[in-house]
Amino acid sequence: MTQQQLADRIGVTRQTVNAIELGKYSPSLEVAFQIADVFGVPLDEVFQYGNSTRSRT
Repeated sequence: MTQQQLADRIGVTRQTVNAIELGKYSPSLEVAFQIADVFGVPLDEVFQYGNSTRSRT
């Protein structure tokens, strides 16, 4: 899937998708869920907050 195709499906610009991929822009929660839905994966497989290797207590 191209950046443009993803952008069209989630209602943002290709430049926004590019910025998200490069880590220059954090998407809204709504956009993050839409991206996860397009790829059929849970949100936490697409986006991670902070250090993903830290232990959770």
